[in-house]
Amino acid sequence: MTERVLAPILSWQEFLDTARAPESIPDGDGRHGTAEWAGASWEEALRLAVDGWHLPLQEQRITVGALRERAGLGAPVMSLEPVWDVTGSEVDISAYLAGEPECMVDSVPRRVSRRGKVVTFLIPAAYSHETPHDSVRNRGLALAALCAALIGAGHGVEIWSGFTARAGEDEVYSGVARVITPGEPLDVGRLIFAVAHPAMLRRLWLAVWDGQDAATAAAFKAASYGRPPYTCRPGDLPGEVRDPYVFPYLDPGERQWGDLDTALAWCRAMFAELGLIQDRGPR
Repeated sequence: MTERVLAPILSWQEFLDTARAPESIPDGDGRHGTAEWAGASWEEALRLAVDGWHLPLQEQRITVGALRERAGLGAPVMSLEPVWDVTGSEVDISAYLAGEPECMVDSVPRRVSRRGKVVTFLIPAAYSHETPHDSVRNRGLALAALCAALIGAGHGVEIWSGFTARAGEDEVYSGVARVITPGEPLDVGRLIFAVAHPAMLRRLWLAVWDGQDAATAAAFKAASYGRPPYTCRPGDLPGEVRDPYVFPYLDPGERQWGDLDTALAWCRAMFAELGLIQDRGPR
């Protein structure tokens, strides 16, 4: 088995720079594929990658918060934490005997994270040419709602896009790119583009491969950029990334992405089972 593995791309800007790098073959599909197949022209794909893709939310006439409520994704996890002051509902006897003026205690609700660490998702970007654009969009919107719910519950979120495809009998092409870095504000438009727009794969990821050395780029293009299974693995990520959750790749035969409500229900059930959110049930 021959594996052609790209070095991990550690930021969204680095991913865009890699996709924009000069192509080493004259006919790569990243720049030259049809707009109908890719879902956008090359120039439009780059603009959406920078500005974000908000059209799905505009078409639904909802916000991500409303989408989260529609999914029944859970309320923030709460705990009661003691706060000391000169007034309060209870006396801290030890503080009082020590002469501390702030010897009164109140219990104040605080949002807390159940897991207490960053939740990492690896989202396979590759899928069959038979996969409907609507399935790509529905999965992406469901993931955006999920991430908003996790952040609201006090979690950190890290999103990676992964590309894995087979070519020929014994070749594997793979790479990963970080879309959302832990601790940065959630850029919903960027996230929706990266996981819900066909041009993420059919323009930007293919352009990344078109910019590799000429022999690699030409061979992969000749193999129609690979075939399934497009399975990503936890080991595809840098070694310091712990306990990632790897989404299944989009399969044209799967039904959970057929409409938005079904996609939302799938995400709600899966991540409630993992203990990351509270499942309030359908609204």
